[in-house]
Amino acid sequence: MAQRHLDPTDPTAAAGPPPVPAGGDALADYLRAQATEFLRALRLHRESGAGAHGNGAHPSGAHPSGAGAVDRGRGRGPAPAPDGPVDAARALRRAARRLSGTLHTFQPLLDAEWAEAMRPELAWLSGTLALEHAYASRLDRLLQALHRLSGSAAFPAQQQAGRAAPARAAATADPAPVAPLAPSVTRPSPADRGNLTVGAAKAGALLDRQLTLARTRAHSTALQALGSSRFHAVADKVALLASEVPLKDTAAAAADLRPLAAAARDRLTDAVAALPLVTAGNPYNAQALVHGLSPDPAPHPQDAQWHQVRLLLRLHRYALEVLAGTDAEDADGADGTTDVRLLAAGEALDRHRDASEAAAAAAQAARTPRIAPATAYALGVLHADQRHEVEAARYAFQHSWRKEPIRL
Repeated sequence: MAQRHLDPTDPTAAAGPPPVPAGGDALADYLRAQATEFLRALRLHRESGAGAHGNGAHPSGAHPSGAGAVDRGRGRGPAPAPDGPVDAARALRRAARRLSGTLHTFQPLLDAEWAEAMRPELAWLSGTLALEHAYASRLDRLLQALHRLSGSAAFPAQQQAGRAAPARAAATADPAPVAPLAPSVTRPSPADRGNLTVGAAKAGALLDRQLTLARTRAHSTALQALGSSRFHAVADKVALLASEVPLKDTAAAAADLRPLAAAARDRLTDAVAALPLVTAGNPYNAQALVHGLSPDPAPHPQDAQWHQVRLLLRLHRYALEVLAGTDAEDADGADGTTDVRLLAAGEALDRHRDASEAAAAAAQAARTPRIAPATAYALGVLHADQRHEVEAARYAFQHSWRKEPIRL
């Protein structure tokens, strides 16, 4: 397929059908579409039995048919049901993030009081719902890294599954139960991995205990949030947004969105320019690893700038979606008009975030009082491994960012 080098902020440059006019009407259409997705995800979350009350009651207590009414008004059928409450919660977070980011970028065209009150509430909801998934993926990442580094065959999660298998077999009186995996079997390790293997199992158990507890608390917090009056108010406002967008005035409907989208792009460009891309251009950045397991529990000093770039890149992508008139189903480039450079850069920054948070979790576990030296050693090696993953993600980001903008 032929490729063209285009300006990513020019909505008329994308291949395919002509985009909608880049005015306040396009902004209103995008906000209504994301509000519809929010209500649809909320309904699916209820239907999957994952509501805050656990009995199928609508979590918000209001507008259980709002999404369907909006769908009929837009002439669109219901979206395919996601696979369970996890996908429904992910769709809910996705719509909340896009609504909050769009309100931030195009706030001058919207009612100021309404946007100022709505944006932090959507950010609160998205962040609250994301915590449980973040802890689960962080634990999985760390256990896999320990398995790779030490060569051990099983860690607490796998061991518990192995111990549960014979219990299930006895309960069902299966005449020929399948033999479970031995929970304590380890493969022979090279001599230079000896000390790491000794502490890896205990390090994995410690991480499993700490992050599982954090995940359980995050799950309880999310359920409480979905049943709170604060969430009821957010759901009510989103339901109203699906039918009427509070633009600032009548002139805002014909306003040009491109200057505001360009401002979002400039903020991203300035933030990227402040990054040490020359250092990140090397596959191994030793200067970023000197902090190690210091007694200071503060976040790594270099990470904050990169996390800010990740947020600005997300805002820039949402602004491009508004300019292109992409609907909810076409977001993230399903229609083939998304700048592939931005997608690659966003993936690299997501890996950077995951690795940096995993390294922080390993460092926090290593500060646990009265742990064995072998356990602390294994956690230190794990921390260094995740910091190397951080540097690899930074290298991948600068490699993709310096390419010319390309659209398929």
